[in-house]
Amino acid sequence: MDAPACNAPGYELRFCSLFNAGRAYAFPCDASGKVDLDGLSARCRANYFFARGMVGHEFDVPKVVPVSLLASLAE
Repeated sequence: MDAPACNAPGYELRFCSLFNAGRAYAFPCDASGKVDLDGLSARCRANYFFARGMVGHEFDVPKVVPVSLLASLAE
């Protein structure tokens, strides 16, 4: 993943690049995709707003992914 990621147990809201396979932004969220903005660092919050603003231009519509699924794919 090229872009910084903010990981936490549970779920991630992933914004995948439309043009660069493997490039994505990931943010901790709940099962419905809600991100706790107050819980993010300033840099991570800025990245979240950037990714959200670039949906349809640079990034695909974000998807909620269970972190346990991501861990099993990495093995």
